[in-house]
Amino acid sequence: MIRAGIVGTGSLGRHHARILTEMPSVQVAGFVDASDANAAAIESNLKLKRYESVAALAKDIECAVIATPTTSHCEVAAELLAAGCDVMIEKPMTATVDEAKRLVDLAAKHGRIIQVGHSERYNPAITAVADLVRGTRYFEAERLGVFVPRSLDIDVLLDLMIHDLNLAHSLLHEEVVEIRAVGVAALTDKVDIANVRLAFANGAVANLTASRVSQERVKKVRFFGGDFYYSVDTNEQEVKGYRLANGAIQPASINVEKKEPLRAELDSFSHCVETRTRPIVAGEDGLAAVELALRIRAAIDESVRNFKV
Repeated sequence: MIRAGIVGTGSLGRHHARILTEMPSVQVAGFVDASDANAAAIESNLKLKRYESVAALAKDIECAVIATPTTSHCEVAAELLAAGCDVMIEKPMTATVDEAKRLVDLAAKHGRIIQVGHSERYNPAITAVADLVRGTRYFEAERLGVFVPRSLDIDVLLDLMIHDLNLAHSLLHEEVVEIRAVGVAALTDKVDIANVRLAFANGAVANLTASRVSQERVKKVRFFGGDFYYSVDTNEQEVKGYRLANGAIQPASINVEKKEPLRAELDSFSHCVETRTRPIVAGEDGLAAVELALRIRAAIDESVRNFKV
């Protein structure tokens, strides 16, 4: 069995802890959390041991899930990687490009695995179409969430849109050559709503919208190619598809085996640790998503400077 630990057991980390304790291939050594309230809940509900530090936990594990605030991802992951542990880092990988590069270099130096928690890439509805959307000419994503007082140390680009930036990077396989973006800080001092148009080197285009101050929750992505169209609702894990065949539009039947995305993500991480294989979303992919998000932030800043009433 793989011995694992968790660093950070807040709103998302507690779900990682729950799922890990249910996985037959994993033995959870324990967790680290600075909050006594969080720790008491995990100790009571899951009967896990609380370690006093990351260093102490690292001595007893092979791998760890990092679900702390984004600003501490680099520090925690660097300590675990240097101690010889594989890590699954919640998205976004880090708050800066330099931090992400540092972790990628550390993993290579120590022969460790980094997986990044872009759970949408592990969503069964996305994996069902991943091999069918090569040649996408137009990619559209709408990711809307209601306001909750968490992840306010980052903007909506790193909080929500980064999922779709990873999808665009990993499924379209093309370099972004042009960015047009607009964003608004609605309820916080950071961008809470954003719309982005990306142009890719091969001529493909993506239109992405993300909001964390909406009245409803929506997670939908659409792929348009020369002879296909796929619409994916990742909340419902449903796919509607159509293909052009013999001059007629034919419905495409897509089978989706529904599964909790976080569980699929952790199953994949466990498999990668055991087999020493590259994750679906590796450190380099997490770095690419952070880098693109920060390019978009710069484009939004420029649009604000150039805006005229």
